[in-house]
Amino acid sequence: MKSISVFCGSSEGNDQDIISTAYKLGGVFATKEITLVYGAAKIGIMGKVAQGVIDKDGKTIGIIPHFLKTKEIVNTELTELIVTDNMHDRKIIMYDKSDGFMIIPGGFGTMDEFFEITTWGQLGLHTKPIGILNINGYYDALIAQCIIMVERGFLKQENLDAVVVDTTIDGLLDKMNNYVPLPAPKWLNKKGL
Repeated sequence: MKSISVFCGSSEGNDQDIISTAYKLGGVFATKEITLVYGAAKIGIMGKVAQGVIDKDGKTIGIIPHFLKTKEIVNTELTELIVTDNMHDRKIIMYDKSDGFMIIPGGFGTMDEFFEITTWGQLGLHTKPIGILNINGYYDALIAQCIIMVERGFLKQENLDAVVVDTTIDGLLDKMNNYVPLPAPKWLNKKGL
């Protein structure tokens, strides 16, 4: 993977392990020559990831809608900054510029991005790997909820298995690099899409 979108919080939260791991993740990206694609802010967890990349002379692509430029305090040290008209365009560009997607701790916005990109994968609209970096058990409850969805018949096990999870950066990157995409849905093949 040459580029990965990282979905995460515009707030730092209060867990120092999450904050330091986010910064370390950026350094790993730079060392492995993976371009960071993210929401362009210099604050919060997303700012920590970006600073980790920048401090090791890595490449960053920040994508932000006009209306958030002041609210999220855009990072001016990025390799490339793209300003969009709205959130939808922001997501489309992030998806287009990425070879994979990584979810680290965040709030509602992070959950929105995770569920949308996961749903797109389930529908066969992309075959890129999706990984959750489960720092300090942050996503334990989400993973447990997904297992309940499978048990209750609302989610297929193969779709849950398509999301790779690890507690370490290197472990997750290995799983994402070795990801085997799901076969295209039958309805997609019948329509010739």
